[in-house]
Amino acid sequence: MLAVGLCIGSTAAYAQQDDDKITFTGSIQSDILIPEDDKKIGTEETSDWGLTNTYVDLKAQSKYAEAGLRLEYLEHPLPGFEKDFKGWGVPHFYVTARNNKNFEATFGTFYEQFGSGFILRTYEERALGIDNSLLGARTVYRPFKGVQIKALSGRQRRFWNFNESWVSGADIEIGLEEWFKSLQQKNIYLTLGASFVNKHEDKEDIFVDKLHKLNVPNNVNAFDVRARLQKGGLNILAEYAQKTQDPSYDNGYIYRKGNVAMLSTSYSKKGFSILAQAKRSDNMSFRSRRSMNLTSSFINHLPAFTLDHTYALAALYPYATQPDGEWAYQGELSYKFKPRTLIGGRYGMKVKVNYSYVNAIQKDIKDGGGMATDGYSSSFFKWGDEMYYQDLNIQIEKKFSKSFVLNLMAMNQFYNKSVVEGEGGMIHSNIFVADGKYKFNNKFTLRGEAQYLKTDDDQGDWAYGLLELSVLPNWMFTLSDMYNVGETDIHYYQGYVTFNTGAHRLQLGYGRTRAGYNCSGGVCRYVPASKGVTLSYNYNF
Repeated sequence: MLAVGLCIGSTAAYAQQDDDKITFTGSIQSDILIPEDDKKIGTEETSDWGLTNTYVDLKAQSKYAEAGLRLEYLEHPLPGFEKDFKGWGVPHFYVTARNNKNFEATFGTFYEQFGSGFILRTYEERALGIDNSLLGARTVYRPFKGVQIKALSGRQRRFWNFNESWVSGADIEIGLEEWFKSLQQKNIYLTLGASFVNKHEDKEDIFVDKLHKLNVPNNVNAFDVRARLQKGGLNILAEYAQKTQDPSYDNGYIYRKGNVAMLSTSYSKKGFSILAQAKRSDNMSFRSRRSMNLTSSFINHLPAFTLDHTYALAALYPYATQPDGEWAYQGELSYKFKPRTLIGGRYGMKVKVNYSYVNAIQKDIKDGGGMATDGYSSSFFKWGDEMYYQDLNIQIEKKFSKSFVLNLMAMNQFYNKSVVEGEGGMIHSNIFVADGKYKFNNKFTLRGEAQYLKTDDDQGDWAYGLLELSVLPNWMFTLSDMYNVGETDIHYYQGYVTFNTGAHRLQLGYGRTRAGYNCSGGVCRYVPASKGVTLSYNYNF
């Protein structure tokens, strides 16, 4: 803490000597739960009268330097966070020095992503309890126009400690349009990129049987190449990554190499857009500690290629990327019918269709497929016998008057609960959503949701309702209830009062939270059931 304070002080002194203006910014986020026992929904017992996740971010910045830190208080963490989260301190701190736009160096903890993140993505996602920053050094160098080179090395955070292994890497991106003006004149932008990441981890005793110990590599190397083409509304991205032998808990300690390939294309113009994506991954779990599982210690990230739904019942069965291997596809078409047409009506109408499909890759078991073997072979274009996930949904946004807007969604979903959660079989559901917003005047707006999930599987049908009244400029009142019509006959009711003023946001609530998975971008965390009074405060300065 003292060292970080000295770093911020030295940054300020440096900037003042250069007669440069210093700006101080920061934020406070505190989420509090006063828990109540509720045997009906299966809440966990706790002796704490209150639980909280609290974060304070501070940053000092000038033209040539920047320093920051984050204080985290999780001595009594909210439900859904591993016990390892318990504690408090300053796990995030850094100092950055830069020379105009050509060079910068960062020392301390930092976040970075190479390309799409196939071999390196460190980031913070508080809702999922993820912070896999690196403690070390990073440099960014732009020797001339169109070229950017990054290099880094550090140890990865895991809760309140840092894994012993070292993660090092480099990345280069070249914007060819900066070299060939004819490309710019034709509105063509072509970017090429390449990355390398090395994980150096000491050997450990992992026994195949009573007499034989696994020979694990000290070094695991990963490579990534990519190309992006943009011309007007057309965008094409192709990327391929490969990883050397990396026996780990995730793959059953086999010696098979890993790889992932992706092709993504999109096109958009006023009132119209289309997206098509395909991704194949095979044995691409990449961690800074080979014996870890769950969401901790991932060096890389594999996007899910499924839609992140925001409606409660559409998000009831979210998909989590399977790093051991999958074929994933996603397509989306969006079109806005113009106003004053037969279909568009007076104000126009927007229609969006999205389709996602994820399937197992084909695997031919080799040498029994156990520890210390190559595990399996796999033909690139062949599918396996098991479907992991499928989602077909259509959304309609229609404005009926200056005051009333209605959104409708219908969704057909297949969710392989056995694959994602370990058991439960295939769940087939149909989901229907109506979301309407009526603006009474410049001060009062009322929004309501009605949702229904129909299924013969798992816990059966669900119904959800929400009313939200906005009273500008400061207040919002929300009531909701998610009700299991099927097996449990349980209501998950919630009520919130939210107050906003300037940079402050305060929310007081009470209710139940269902046990389930909270997901973002294919990364999921199990959250146990909870009930009680909630208080949330956010401030940015």
